[in-house]
Amino acid sequence: MKTWRIGTRGSPLALAQAQEVRRRLLVAHPDLAAPRRLEIAVITTTGDRDRSRPLSEIGGKGLFTKEIEEALIDGRIDLAVHSMKDVPTWLPEGLEISTVLPREDARDALFSSRADSLAALPVGAVVGTVSLRRQAQILAARPDLKVVPLRGNVDTRLRKLEEGQVDATLLAVAGLRRLGQAERITAAIAPEEMLPAVAQGAIGLEVRSADGEAKALLAPLNDADSALRVAAERACLEVLDGSCRTPIAAYAELTGDRLRLRGLVAAPDGSQVFRAEAESAPAEAAGLGRALGQELRIEAGEDFFKALEHL
Repeated sequence: MKTWRIGTRGSPLALAQAQEVRRRLLVAHPDLAAPRRLEIAVITTTGDRDRSRPLSEIGGKGLFTKEIEEALIDGRIDLAVHSMKDVPTWLPEGLEISTVLPREDARDALFSSRADSLAALPVGAVVGTVSLRRQAQILAARPDLKVVPLRGNVDTRLRKLEEGQVDATLLAVAGLRRLGQAERITAAIAPEEMLPAVAQGAIGLEVRSADGEAKALLAPLNDADSALRVAAERACLEVLDGSCRTPIAAYAELTGDRLRLRGLVAAPDGSQVFRAEAESAPAEAAGLGRALGQELRIEAGEDFFKALEHL
């Protein structure tokens, strides 16, 4: 009987996500409960090895997927579990995201002992984050705040907050919920105030394109609505073709028979922020994303993107 190997990073959150995939597979395929039918393979990525420097300085996109995808291509694993916000726009040849699990809360969460909202932070407060998307939106709304790099897993960042290294930090609501630590959140930030990262809160399963058996195994786990929302957001990102130094956000919502997409591209210091939104039928998700991305690209202008490449 075949042993299915599930590839994942080794962080507590990544392991929680891999265990969730395993749980859903057992529900869909009870026969996989036999010994050694489902194994979790931990793979260390570049992003895991270098925890001191900002991600934008060590390569940005692909830092948390490259080694896992190499294992998938080599056949050392049969499927890869990713936080979709970490997945580059273009995948290696021969690989595809076949399945998107039901999406968690996509909002950002504020952690602070000094205020219950970004607006209430005192003048000059220090906010820790390595996300240029968060940094740009924070500084656009509150140019008086100071943003400093803060890396590490959930516990590491919250420990640094408790030690007083920063006055506030932000994490994804989805990650805290998956770790069973949502009660630690000071406040969830509405998308109107902080537009989420592309595909934030979504877990994607990557397989070899030619592996029909794996696709069939995972098909019952796919959530069509979540996949449509992620498709719209990633199509927007594809058109914007953002580098790791380009703050980009996109958030799609399904309401009845309409898909609403909001997008944003900004300068890292928050001095320029370009926003757009549009809606379409759900079946037109990718087209909606491309159209919105093109609108944002025209509004910002090519000189804006060229300037970011040289930062």
